[in-house]
Amino acid sequence: MRVTFELEPCDIERFHEARVRAHDMARCADESDIVAAAKQALDALTIGAAPGYVRKRIVMVQRLILMLEDESWALPKAEREDVAETLVYFSDPEDMIPDDLSVIGLLDDAIMLELLLKRMRHVLQAYDEFCARRALLRAGADGRVEQASALARRRATLQDRMRRRARRGELAAL
Repeated sequence: MRVTFELEPCDIERFHEARVRAHDMARCADESDIVAAAKQALDALTIGAAPGYVRKRIVMVQRLILMLEDESWALPKAEREDVAETLVYFSDPEDMIPDDLSVIGLLDDAIMLELLLKRMRHVLQAYDEFCARRALLRAGADGRVEQASALARRRATLQDRMRRRARRGELAAL
C-alpha cells in the first residue's frame, strides 16, 4: 500500500526550523563526533523492523557518512556542513517525533532526510560518478600517479558541476 501526503507551507516551516537547529548544533560540534553519533544511531536501529520508508533513507545516511569519510573525494566545506547538519538531525533521538515511538518515531527523520537529500542531489550524483570513475581507473593498467592525476581532474570537474547545478536550483527556487 502506498500512502502519500502533502506538506503545507507551515509544515515545511517546522522542518526548516528543525534544520536550523541541526545546523546550529553541527556548527558547534566536531565532524568526527557527528559521524560517530550517526553511526551509533544507525547501529541502534533494528533495520529489519524499521518501516520501508525508513530503510530506504537509511541507505542514504550510510552513503553520506561514506562521502564525508572519503579523503579522495575531499568534499568542500559548504557541502560538508550540509551533510553534517543532516546527520545531526538523524542522530537526535528527541527530534520532532521521538525515535523510540513504534512505527512513526522515524517518520520525521525520513521526511527531513528526503527534503535534505533532494537539496543535495547534485552532491550525491557527483559523488556517485566520482566513485564509478575511481573504480574504472583502479581496474585500468595506468600507474598510480596517472590514476591519481586523472582522479583529481575528474573530482575538480564533478565538484564544479555540482556547484553550478546547485546554484541553478537555488535560482529556480526563487
